[in-house]
Amino acid sequence: MTHELEPVLARIAEALERLAPPRAAEPDFGAARLFRHEPAAGAFHPAPDYPLPLDALVGVDRQKDRFVENLQRFAGGLPCNHALLWGVRGAGKSSLAKAAFMHVAAGAPDLKLVEVDRDQVTALPGLFDILRARPERFLVLCDDLSFEEGAAAAKALKSALEGGVSGPPANVLFAATSNRRHLMPRSHGERGGHGEDRGLIATAEDAEEEVSVSDRFGLWIGFAPMDQATYLAAVQGYAKRYGLKAPDLDRRALQWAQLRGARSGRVAWQFIRDLAGELGKSLPL
Repeated sequence: MTHELEPVLARIAEALERLAPPRAAEPDFGAARLFRHEPAAGAFHPAPDYPLPLDALVGVDRQKDRFVENLQRFAGGLPCNHALLWGVRGAGKSSLAKAAFMHVAAGAPDLKLVEVDRDQVTALPGLFDILRARPERFLVLCDDLSFEEGAAAAKALKSALEGGVSGPPANVLFAATSNRRHLMPRSHGERGGHGEDRGLIATAEDAEEEVSVSDRFGLWIGFAPMDQATYLAAVQGYAKRYGLKAPDLDRRALQWAQLRGARSGRVAWQFIRDLAGELGKSLPL
């Protein structure tokens, strides 16, 4: 009977092997310095170096100094803190994180950046486990982090940062940008399943779960709205760096900001892109 079953069992085993997903290839972190993580495929896609130099960012000197100092400590194996960069839209939070990484990585070849999508925060514990076994050091960056989908993502992030029984990976530093300091969704009362109210107790528990995530970031770096003088300084700095000349530069820059209804580093850069296009000049971004 045993011999009769052997061919059947062999065919079943072969069928299961064909159905099983292929094992993810070993990541090649020597291919680049910046990577984008794709959890579904277990892949790390290399990305080109971030082209904007750190000194091109104007009006955020205090924020630059604090983030770079913390990142340099991490690169050197010294104690440091996970960082939350929070504040108004367009203030340069993501640009600062990437430019600071390039600045520090120039002197730390084993330092890598892995960007994760905010909708894939639940995959962070698995990602951290993969990176834990690597010889490199990783800045893991999540842009525009919030918990619109509920407390599951908040729990996953807390689990990743705390590391469970193994502790957090010593070679991983997590940084997130957000428009809100406490990473709260805009409305808890409207988030019930299928539009139903989950009840005040459940809503309060979700809120507590999400607020508590902010406490896991030892370093909070705030970005305030940009005043007119700083906005013009940013425009003038970009124009000088890229050789863009216009006799009415300040007036046009202010008109551009008025049309956008805001002054920020992002608005300044968008104006510079428009001016460069008008003058027939190329830019790095």
